[in-house]
Amino acid sequence: MEVITVTCTTQAATTVKIKAAQPRFPGLFDLRSQNFFLASRYTPVFAESQSPGPLVKTAVATLILSSFIFPITRQFFRPFTPIASYLIFFYACRFIPSEWRPPIWVKVLPALENILYGANLSNILSAHKNTLLDLLAWFPYGLGHFGGPFVVSAVLFVFGPPTTLPVFAFSFGYMNLAGVMIQVLLPCSAPWYENMYGLAPANYSMQGSPAGLARIDALLGFDLYTSGFTASPMVFGAFPSLHAATSTLEALFMSHVFPRFTPLWAFYAVWLWWSTMYLSHHYAVDLVAGSLMAGTVFYFAKAKFLPRLQPEKRYRWDYDYVEVGETQNDYSYGIAGLHGSDPDSDEWTIGSSSSISSGSLSPTEESPKPWSEAYSSHER
Repeated sequence: MEVITVTCTTQAATTVKIKAAQPRFPGLFDLRSQNFFLASRYTPVFAESQSPGPLVKTAVATLILSSFIFPITRQFFRPFTPIASYLIFFYACRFIPSEWRPPIWVKVLPALENILYGANLSNILSAHKNTLLDLLAWFPYGLGHFGGPFVVSAVLFVFGPPTTLPVFAFSFGYMNLAGVMIQVLLPCSAPWYENMYGLAPANYSMQGSPAGLARIDALLGFDLYTSGFTASPMVFGAFPSLHAATSTLEALFMSHVFPRFTPLWAFYAVWLWWSTMYLSHHYAVDLVAGSLMAGTVFYFAKAKFLPRLQPEKRYRWDYDYVEVGETQNDYSYGIAGLHGSDPDSDEWTIGSSSSISSGSLSPTEESPKPWSEAYSSHER
């Protein structure tokens, strides 16, 4: 049996041996089960895509497989796997044959909007347009949505407890993957479609629209959004709003690490809500659904995998141990593989941890298990 030695720096340097090759059966959160699920979702669609060509597809598949061979790449790519699956699946959706797809719902979202709110909030918010409002809507929707995950990841890595970033990566990837699946199975038109075509039936040959972002392109003087949204692989992916889901998930994770600034993170999420409706990209019901999905994913991750904060700690390197989840009796370590990661590939997430507990408040109380026992019982 392979034995890997890991040296941990605490008040006195200690060396512990971790059993990396433990026989186990794959469970729901085991990496093998997750990888099989992810591959079964995007592989058929990616294989059917006309672009890129076979050589590029083979190179991408080889790169993904080889990234799991070496610990130095596996430790980073493993948490990124759900995100990569979401991006590949989203891109490949453009190649799904129309005859495989369900009918497009044009009247459902406007009807729900009027039933729930008594009016089309997107049309109300976008009735008065000017350059200042365009810029205020552009910052969160056109910039923050794409750059926010990178900023949040960097902040969580530095200031969050060890394993916070991998949990965020898994949550982000699975949430967006689920959102795209819903959009494929329940295609709905956005407010811009109603503004252009009314409630006329839609078909998959129609192109997308940048809607309010076209004014940003005109203001900047070059094509930043028009071409991308026109050729979008998910033209009728209004429900649920992944913009709202992403901003809500980011706000919840940032509130977990910086609870004092929760109003600020909430303000950002609401700001993005307003921008999506002002730019005619989503109905309010889309935003509610996206945020509910993000809340469900976050609180599940918090209960099972997210490490608890220790108020006296400021940086991840200050943690000598981590407490995972909200249970008080079970030992668990919610690192990048959720329930099935190998210690050699996830050492970067550990920081200076010397013990892991889900119930004790310090590594000396109730003699918490050493790493070898924690991993041994965890892997079984």
